[in-house]
Amino acid sequence: MWNYLSEGLLAPGIVGLVLITLALTHITIVSVTVYLHRYSAHRALELHPALKHFFRFWLWLTTGQNTREWTAIHRKHHAKCETEEDPHSPQVKGIGKVLREGAELYRQEAENTETLEKYGAGCPDDWMERHVYSRFPLGGIALMGAIDLLLFGATGITVWAIQMIWIPLFAAGVINGIGHYWGYRNFECADASRNISPWGILIGGEELHNNHHTYPNSAKLSVRRFEFDMGWAWIRLFEILHLAKVKKVAPKPARVSNASGVDLDALKGVLQHRFQVMAQYRKTVIAPVFEQEKARACEATRDLYGRAKALLHLDHSLIKPRHQVRLQSLTDNNETLAAIYQFRLRLQDIWSQTSRNSSEMLEALEQWYHDARDSGIRSLQEFAEQLTRYRQIAAH
Repeated sequence: MWNYLSEGLLAPGIVGLVLITLALTHITIVSVTVYLHRYSAHRALELHPALKHFFRFWLWLTTGQNTREWTAIHRKHHAKCETEEDPHSPQVKGIGKVLREGAELYRQEAENTETLEKYGAGCPDDWMERHVYSRFPLGGIALMGAIDLLLFGATGITVWAIQMIWIPLFAAGVINGIGHYWGYRNFECADASRNISPWGILIGGEELHNNHHTYPNSAKLSVRRFEFDMGWAWIRLFEILHLAKVKKVAPKPARVSNASGVDLDALKGVLQHRFQVMAQYRKTVIAPVFEQEKARACEATRDLYGRAKALLHLDHSLIKPRHQVRLQSLTDNNETLAAIYQFRLRLQDIWSQTSRNSSEMLEALEQWYHDARDSGIRSLQEFAEQLTRYRQIAAH
């Protein structure tokens, strides 16, 4: 009897206990990224009713998480990203506060009934949600604690504690904090989101946060060959088992082998792949031209180039005032850099002005193409030719 109380029904060794704990926390991560995030908040896929209810039950046990609250807060984060209304932006509230108090920021926003009403549509409202999950949010957590004690004895308290801190630490702290502060960016979307790591394993793919903010309605968060999205691996398995159906993924660039210039097909392709277009512009125009001009710079202007390359492709809303001064000085002192910077702004402006119709956008793209060809900047001329080859592809 004493052995059962001290070691539990399973009585695993240390290695077994570590593996079991990792497995339990991984199920929670999968529940968050597949069910709460990609399904509930963004509707990037459909899930079988049985699988949805399993995820709801598991989240009740391990987090006390309410589907409507999580969904509404996350949707608001996307709608108000990096503004004063963003529930957890480290750019506004500070990285330290989001890392330390991420869970508190979530609970504070969950009490905002306006947020829940405006952004919480389409969430479960059945008998179990009203009478069990939402009514007794701590009941599941207490039940999980009892189960851990029964299975693992006194060590179950440690297992339970790790389960309880897993989501507040990684979701509320790491993803919401570091995911908008440190890391690399594949795309220059209009927020500070970054990919924490190209291998999304520990947090189920949520590490690829810049990819997600660029294509929020994509069920797959990896976009480059070297990136791995663990959540997508689970989704593919669920599809094979007929438990899920993907609705949308990020489009892969489609190009024809040759093109005779700018036409409506090219315009549609550029608009659909605009984020990849700008990523290619950064890689094939800004990066090589910047390095060439930096190498040619005289001693008097060389200091302007330090850590300045990113300013040429960073979204204007993310450039801090002191960096804006550096950018202005850099372009004032170098006509070539000023030219590729202005060409970048003009290209983005084609799809940014939503009041334009297709004929106006086509005219603007044609003018951009001809001006780029006449620029005398070789990498820009080559990019302009590649631009005509983009084509629109059908949605997933």
